[in-house]
Amino acid sequence: MSALYIIMVGLPARGKSILTLRISEVLEAEGVRVRVFNNGHLRRARLGPASSLPDFYHPENEDGRVQRERLALINAREARAWLGAGGQVAILDATNGSASRRALLASLLTDAPILYVECVNDDPDLIAAGVQRKALLPEFSHLSREEAVAGFMERIGYYERIYSSPRGEGCYVRVDTLHNTVLEEKMPCRIPYYLRLRDILTSGWVRELFLVRHGQSVFNVQGRIGGDSPLTALGRAQARALAREFGGRDIPYVFTSRRLRSQQTAAPLLAENPGAVLVRLDELDEIDAGSCDSMAYEEIRRDLPREYNARARDKYHYRYPRGEGYSSMRERVERGFLKALFLSGGQPGIVLIGHQAVNRMILSLFLYRRTEDVPYIYIPQDQYFRIVATCRQKSMELIPFRHIPDEGEAAAFEAAPVPDDPGRGILRNRTEP
Repeated sequence: MSALYIIMVGLPARGKSILTLRISEVLEAEGVRVRVFNNGHLRRARLGPASSLPDFYHPENEDGRVQRERLALINAREARAWLGAGGQVAILDATNGSASRRALLASLLTDAPILYVECVNDDPDLIAAGVQRKALLPEFSHLSREEAVAGFMERIGYYERIYSSPRGEGCYVRVDTLHNTVLEEKMPCRIPYYLRLRDILTSGWVRELFLVRHGQSVFNVQGRIGGDSPLTALGRAQARALAREFGGRDIPYVFTSRRLRSQQTAAPLLAENPGAVLVRLDELDEIDAGSCDSMAYEEIRRDLPREYNARARDKYHYRYPRGEGYSSMRERVERGFLKALFLSGGQPGIVLIGHQAVNRMILSLFLYRRTEDVPYIYIPQDQYFRIVATCRQKSMELIPFRHIPDEGEAAAFEAAPVPDDPGRGILRNRTEP
């Protein structure tokens, strides 16, 4: 029987626990006995809220250092005992950022190979939003939101002062947790399950995503592109119908663009799911039409015939004057999509309310379509896509609304409220008390 220790390494809010969850889920599904030993869980259980204060992590706080080391040893001993009793893969999930901490663990865990998995992610927006998400944890409930965020950032600063990479400390792999790519690996020893592990480390992970286009907007009816028009009465009714689709279901995250029509579509869904977290991402904004913004296609054909014909010849590679095209927006849409997956922490049931071109680009990541056909992917406003893509399952289905309102019904709907815009980053649902 092969046994293995996986020691996670990385600063807070870099995706260690998300990656740990993926590894354990896949290996367990294949019959491998896996257990996670999380220092944070043990710390909260043993030390309570006092250990959430930043001073507990100050490098010169000797009492805090001793307590953290004691917790690490407890988990390490439990991991060793578990492997000795028939376990196969023990994952030690913690920052493990200092060479001295890793040396201490290595001196104890001598009965099986050790693989260090270092998680890196330097995107400042993601780190900031990840900290905002951490501030929602129960351990910070005794603090204000601002105090929790400031304290957690201070904690990260203390970790940075003692952090070092585990390069040269044995078997090691460095992973970009946003893009799911291996940046570096050194394997001087044989690591059980490594081929499977490497596949997990480099796989995109969509546990369950509902991809939705915003409801009908005023510009949709007028045949105009871009802009920031509100929903029509029918669009507001479609937003209510979307909310009913998910009635009684736990929706942990809702992602929107900065555009009014995307946020108005989300409003009824958020009202029905007061525990949901709303995140607005610039990267999910609709294609930038540049100098053609707010124009009707007929106006472009009449007034800018060269642009109209160039777009008709090659819609995928065409770019609006001083704007974007499908090919040029691909990178930023993919970045926004990866951010949404990262921020949701791998939870199922997340909802992304995007735009026609944006949703086409996201779907092209999963559909085997020629690039020239991407601008023609069907993106309805009364249906939504359910997408699952993991190491063990890949599926996509287009699901119609159970009740599609007609124009007569739509006229009876009042305008859906639009959430206030408090700025970038991760937000609590505005309907939460």
